[in-house]
Amino acid sequence: MTRRVLSWVVYPATMAGAFGVNAALLSVGLPILAAAYVAAALAAGAVTFFEFVIPYDTAWQPRWTDVKNDLCFMVGVQMVLPPLLGLSVSLTLLGYLDPLALPTRLWPSTLPLVLQVALMLLVAELLRYPLHVAAHNTKTLWRLHAVHHSPKKLYWLNVGRFHPVEKALQYVLDTLPFILVGVGEEAVALYFVFYAVNGFYQHSNVDVRYGPLNYLVSGPELHRWHHSKLIDESNRNYGNNLIVWDLVFGTWFFPKHARVGDLGLLNRDYPLDFLGQMTAPLTPGLDKKPPPHAS
Repeated sequence: MTRRVLSWVVYPATMAGAFGVNAALLSVGLPILAAAYVAAALAAGAVTFFEFVIPYDTAWQPRWTDVKNDLCFMVGVQMVLPPLLGLSVSLTLLGYLDPLALPTRLWPSTLPLVLQVALMLLVAELLRYPLHVAAHNTKTLWRLHAVHHSPKKLYWLNVGRFHPVEKALQYVLDTLPFILVGVGEEAVALYFVFYAVNGFYQHSNVDVRYGPLNYLVSGPELHRWHHSKLIDESNRNYGNNLIVWDLVFGTWFFPKHARVGDLGLLNRDYPLDFLGQMTAPLTPGLDKKPPPHAS
């Protein structure tokens, strides 16, 4: 199969494969969330393979130091933190809401699962979009969000590079609302599979083509421009999974037949290690220039 053909088929094939694996594991009795995690892990392996077979930019292939730091973010911020946040919510916020006897089954659970997942994506994107715009346009939030924009190369593993404080803010908008309205775990699991696979490709170093999907899905062809070092290019394409709200609000950006230039922040010496990025937001303006004592 030629490189050109692969560029068009790897994304839909991986997505279909992940959903197929998820369905197969459920059919043999594996728990819902376990099946979703296995499907996502296999998809991550596929994306890794294609990053070497059809890379977008060979200079973006990670070093071992990149992988170690991004593994810290993936495990600590993306895998460990969300369950802790969920536990704190169940013990605090839901405890306060329970005596109020508010309705907890507002979600249209009678809809087909596919429609429930589509609705989750649209609602989550509408909630996340203003947060993402604010993260680029308010100084305090940008200091947190700069952590995500610090890498000078994209490959699938650094999709999880977020400061834990920003991850907590995202959780409030893209997970907590669905807990409160009673979304079933079947819909959550399918949402997670799409979220994971699309996220892996969105940050991947795979020379993939989305074609008309660039008007629906926030994929790598669009998201690379969001990570451009040039602010006029990076303040576009805010969509997390879908790109529809960027089209609605006029922030969609896709200069066809052009390749993105340098990625990352204006300060090319911004710390990239895990511990350094935990404290980097404490230094105002660090994304633009080194602190005065640095030379």
